[in-house]
Amino acid sequence: MRGRPNLVAYVFALLASALVAVQPVAAQSILRDAETEQLLADMVAPLVEASELESDNVEVVLINDGSINAFVAGGQAIYVHSGLINAAETAEEVQGVLAHELGHITAGHVIRFNERTKTATNISILSLLLGVGAALAGSGDAAIGAVMAGQQAALGSFLAYNRNQEASTDLAGARYLSGAGISGRGMIKFFERLRSNEIRRGYSQSDEAAYSRTHPLSGDRIQTLRGLLADDPAWGIAPDPELQERFVRARAKLYGFLAEPRRTLNFFPPSDTSIPARYARAYAYHKDAQVDMALAEADALLSAEPDNPWFLELKGQVLLESGRPLDALTPLRRATEITRAHPLIAGILGHALIATEDEANFAEAETVLRAAVQKDRYNPFAWYQLGVVYAARGDIPRARLASAEQQVMSRRYPEALQNAQAAEANLPYGSADWIRAQDIALEARSELERLRDRR
Repeated sequence: MRGRPNLVAYVFALLASALVAVQPVAAQSILRDAETEQLLADMVAPLVEASELESDNVEVVLINDGSINAFVAGGQAIYVHSGLINAAETAEEVQGVLAHELGHITAGHVIRFNERTKTATNISILSLLLGVGAALAGSGDAAIGAVMAGQQAALGSFLAYNRNQEASTDLAGARYLSGAGISGRGMIKFFERLRSNEIRRGYSQSDEAAYSRTHPLSGDRIQTLRGLLADDPAWGIAPDPELQERFVRARAKLYGFLAEPRRTLNFFPPSDTSIPARYARAYAYHKDAQVDMALAEADALLSAEPDNPWFLELKGQVLLESGRPLDALTPLRRATEITRAHPLIAGILGHALIATEDEANFAEAETVLRAAVQKDRYNPFAWYQLGVVYAARGDIPRARLASAEQQVMSRRYPEALQNAQAAEANLPYGSADWIRAQDIALEARSELERLRDRR
């Protein structure tokens, strides 16, 4: 009699674990960089055109994750891990991945994934309920058998469906590369890189192992795609040298920003005076608080390309974050001018203007920050700085509205709701800001209710 309650508890624990397993993955850290975002947008643009999607609706988002991966998770956004950028050697390799992910979007695989997950979960739950019934009836072996059989059926159904999706998406990606006039060599090279990585990590490449995978075997994918892509007219087209140079620079910049300074300096030693190496070292020195060394690398970059907005942004950022906001204004103003007030760069300029603690600079700060959030509402840093400007001039309702904007994007829903309600109560009735305060309050309240319901 003592064994039965334990068995029932075990079956219910499996039921709980099955429900948890199908919940969305927690949000990951998004990396924002004006240069990299522009590069990714330019890389995906011809592929989007070939896929016949609306260009303005597709976004590529960079995720701070060292694994080699990319995914689509609703809407028309492609999420690319920083580890994938670091692992790729060419822009064409990344474009091959982007083409594949576009195939998921055009086929509606995210919606179908959710439907298939629901089906697999239903199979699993049914088997668990049968197991509970058997357990209550006193048949422990039958309970375990029902649970395990159902779990295996659900998993097998799900994995097979996912492999079929991936295979069809590979073919769609190949079509988009062809339509964009981009060689498929990069796609093949990247799959070869994945296969080498799998072998190095000890993952079996046997046919038997394929049945337990979410993706087809990399070797099978390479063989299928090579036969298709090698016959395509775009196969022999040479890579775009300008795009490749931009990619190499952005990759080095990302490495310098994310890696430990010691690793960056080992990988990009001072003897390497190439632009990518100087770019990486500038960020490494800055992270290591070696301000003079960081500025020396930034100045060397600007000596080669005086009007490069990304190099100007780098110098301004180093000066600002080293406690020299007044010195940072010149390069940041120039970078903002060249990029036509790119919202991320304008946000840094606004910060520098505020950091001078000179009230004469606050009007300019408000102008550039308002322009930044109008172009990119999903910029919590710019909203925070704009709130500082409003508070400094005594406009507390708009300061609280700006804080609410920043807090709702940071998922700080209680604070967002409080500030949005306070702003709504003191803003002109019916104004655009008053309506926006209502919208934020509604969003924050809905999220809080959803979180309460999940507990």
